[in-house]
Amino acid sequence: MLTLFISLFLLVTGYLVYGKIVERIFVIDDKNPTPAYNNNDGVDYMPMHPFKGWLIQLLNIAGLGPVFGAVAGAVYGPPALIWIVLGSIFAGAVHDYFSGMLSLRHGGSQFPAIVEKYLGKGVKVFIYIVSLALMILVTAAFTAGPAELIELKSGGAIPFFVALIIIFTYFVIAAVLPIDKIIGKIYPFFGAVLIIMAVSVLLGLIFSSTPIPNLTFENQHPEGLPVWPLIMVTISCGAISGFHSTQSPIIARTVKKESDGRRVFFGAMIAEGVIALIWATAGMTFFHGTSGLAEALAVGGPAGVIDTISIEMLGSAGAILAFLGAIILPITTGDTALRSSRMMLTEAVAGMRKSKRAPKMFWMTVCVGIPAFLLSTIDYMFLWRYLGFTNQMVAATMLWVATVYLLREAKFHYIAGIPALFMTGVVGTYFLYAPETLNLGYNISIIGGLIPVAVTGYLYVKAILKLRTAEVKDPAYEH
Repeated sequence: MLTLFISLFLLVTGYLVYGKIVERIFVIDDKNPTPAYNNNDGVDYMPMHPFKGWLIQLLNIAGLGPVFGAVAGAVYGPPALIWIVLGSIFAGAVHDYFSGMLSLRHGGSQFPAIVEKYLGKGVKVFIYIVSLALMILVTAAFTAGPAELIELKSGGAIPFFVALIIIFTYFVIAAVLPIDKIIGKIYPFFGAVLIIMAVSVLLGLIFSSTPIPNLTFENQHPEGLPVWPLIMVTISCGAISGFHSTQSPIIARTVKKESDGRRVFFGAMIAEGVIALIWATAGMTFFHGTSGLAEALAVGGPAGVIDTISIEMLGSAGAILAFLGAIILPITTGDTALRSSRMMLTEAVAGMRKSKRAPKMFWMTVCVGIPAFLLSTIDYMFLWRYLGFTNQMVAATMLWVATVYLLREAKFHYIAGIPALFMTGVVGTYFLYAPETLNLGYNISIIGGLIPVAVTGYLYVKAILKLRTAEVKDPAYEH
């Protein structure tokens, strides 16, 4: 119990203290007009109350990600809690804050456009491809799961394919309508559902007679799978997720003033970390350890684990929450993924602010919606395997964007640079080790994973030395 409360305290303190530090390093100025006013188009750009923006951002980046990923990652034991706390504060929240604030500072630009400004055109083209692939994978994955559950819960009355068509019809409508028409109205409600689920489970844990696992660094995975780098990919939402950098520009286009950024972007990530922490703890506790949790995951997957915990802990109310969570919340992630991909494709093809007409939006949505629909008909687990690696590759890239920005502005760049090096190591090692990629031996993968760290580290140090040399030669040097 003490471990859970200390972890929650650290997350809240991370927002109140470290969030303020990051904000001061970034340097906000509420006199700067935001894209919500400068580019107001009545569709994507419009002012929104910061609390509503926070709830929508939370649901955009979360859905059931911090729930599914947390219970899956909890098979490693308490190290999952350590990763959630440290990852959320020092990596994920920094990642989300800069992805949102840099978009805001650059007229509501999408992630690839920001990448071009700070990492160059070559990286931009690569990231456009990777980001669109990520959006399509997310849309497909967060459609296939709910469609399967709809077929199951309806007893086959609504077949899987029919459920897919219904969901995708909603996706297209939500992606092209003004953000305040559907997303702005229903997302705060479903964001509240996500929070209520987590708080209810937390109360169930507090009053449960089952002991909550205490802190230990021991890897408790039943099959002995290594913590590094697998847990950092398994628990992405809830710690750090590249998907968030594609979602933050949606809300960056609605932020009223720069001081709202810490609450909306940094705060939503910390809230997601709290949700992940509660569900990871519940998974370890409810099934009496990682072996029991692993068995439950093998039988019913994350959705089955969530369903069981909700019903057993909360009764009939839990059954309703589990239904809403397992079906509706993933859909709300899928629709914003499609909206984001539509915005990216529009920006790439037509340029910013040149495609306001609904027909063009519709066809841009169809272009990314068709491959997502086709992918949603294939094996669900196949999608998840490739989603994890792609997701964290994008996360590492966003952290390097933030690092370069801070270097250019002569600000304290280590808050982004150190997490960037860490995530580069995660991505490099995972690519070599994971069965869906190269599937090499673990020791070889660790050694090979150091290569991208060494390369990016060399470039990072070189940039630091170049900056210091310029400052020495010319104290008035403009960064």
